[in-house]
Amino acid sequence: MSTTTPARERALRLRGLVEEGVLVLPNAWDAGSAAVIASAGAQAIATTSGGASWSLGMGDGQRMDRATAVEAARRVVAAVDLPVTIDAEGGYGPLPSDVAATVTALVGAGAAGVNLEDSTAVGGPLFTVAEQAERLRAARTAAADAGLPELLVNARTDVFLFGLGGLDDVLVRAAAYAEAGADGLFVPGLLNLDDLAELCKRTSLPVNVMAVAGGPTVAEFAATGVRRISVGTGLAQLAYTAARRAAAELLDAGTLTELDGALGFGDLNGLY
Repeated sequence: MSTTTPARERALRLRGLVEEGVLVLPNAWDAGSAAVIASAGAQAIATTSGGASWSLGMGDGQRMDRATAVEAARRVVAAVDLPVTIDAEGGYGPLPSDVAATVTALVGAGAAGVNLEDSTAVGGPLFTVAEQAERLRAARTAAADAGLPELLVNARTDVFLFGLGGLDDVLVRAAAYAEAGADGLFVPGLLNLDDLAELCKRTSLPVNVMAVAGGPTVAEFAATGVRRISVGTGLAQLAYTAARRAAAELLDAGTLTELDGALGFGDLNGLY
């Protein structure tokens, strides 16, 4: 009789959340932010590589090496009792074997899902469609070989984020990525609701978008057929902004009104 391991349970739960409705993911960047987001009622945790990099004193854009990224992921997984999907950037290397090594390590760290992007660098260019499809196949095979074929592989394309094409380009990539074994399509930078509705109709993959301040609401995104909504570095930016404001107030005025309404020490300490 087959058994369902905790890792499989988390991965299956993550898949179910996308299948059942619209999954909203306020992105975490370290163990502490993951615990806080979980306490706010999140059903799953997604990480942001930008926030994770900043917390370690690095810029975003695969400045972390694989070992550093995996250890950061391990700490997030250990901090919450929720499925965790990890922003694995471009897989920490250009080759399918690099992606496979990253996925294997992240499965070992307890990840229920991964994001893999098709940018070769910040701003592009992108891997060719064929190259990225092979990288996604490698991810799919590595997950199975590591004992977690249920790992949710979310294929990110940066066509819109970096202005490298339009909807037709995304559709070509979506078809190839689906055939390669991707479980979802993440299109950061695409905020036009008509285009999103068209994309959701024309791809078999659940579509993930990145919400931004002043952009469409969760309800507006959901009406297009989007199944997953995240915020990238948004919460990390807000947290660092709050810290800067409070520090500036203390240094300039000698007061700390910016701390009004902050979570209490006991509340935060109790999350661990």
